[in-house]
Amino acid sequence: MSTVHRASVLLAAVSALALTACGPTEDDAAGGAALPTASPTKSAKPGNPPKPSKPGKPSASPDSGSSGGGDGSSTDPDYDVFPCSTYDVTFTATLAEPTTSSYLLKITNKGGKACKPLGHPVVTFGDLDGQATERGEAHTIEEAIRLEPGESAYAGLMGGANDGKGRTVDSISMTMNTESDLEQTPLKAPTPGLYVSPDSNSVTAWVGNAEDALSL
Repeated sequence: MSTVHRASVLLAAVSALALTACGPTEDDAAGGAALPTASPTKSAKPGNPPKPSKPGKPSASPDSGSSGGGDGSSTDPDYDVFPCSTYDVTFTATLAEPTTSSYLLKITNKGGKACKPLGHPVVTFGDLDGQATERGEAHTIEEAIRLEPGESAYAGLMGGANDGKGRTVDSISMTMNTESDLEQTPLKAPTPGLYVSPDSNSVTAWVGNAEDALSL
């Protein structure tokens, strides 16, 4: 084979290879679109790692079981003060006005802690049936006076003028209003010559001084 003929054959082979490498793919020939070539993304530049956040202080919440703060105390100074009963006090009755058979009733806290005398004293007259009627309004437990140990409260008892309808008794008995079913031992006091009229006997609520008790 001549040199010219060999060169022609080699050139034809190189041209065929070039057309095959650059020719359309089967997808292109079928009319399909070539998929985009993903270009490599730039790697992010490493930065400083985030600093850990400081833990916050725990919030203090009051004790839900107490009426005041977390220590179980209460802001109400009377939250543990209970009504006075006959077990908490001593009792006396002193003649204040003979013509109306008025007596000053006095109780004194003999215990070691404060108590509150509620409402009116419950007064009965010797062996007579019934009790003294209540005169005037009484304070609620929130408004009632507070008796510290050794302190006293007073009430005014009126037996009534001698109208021929009543009887004379030499003693009275007293129990306290505790707004409960507490069974109490009645406290007795001598009342020589107390005339009890069924139409006018009455007793005031407990107050903080003797003058108010006799003027109500």
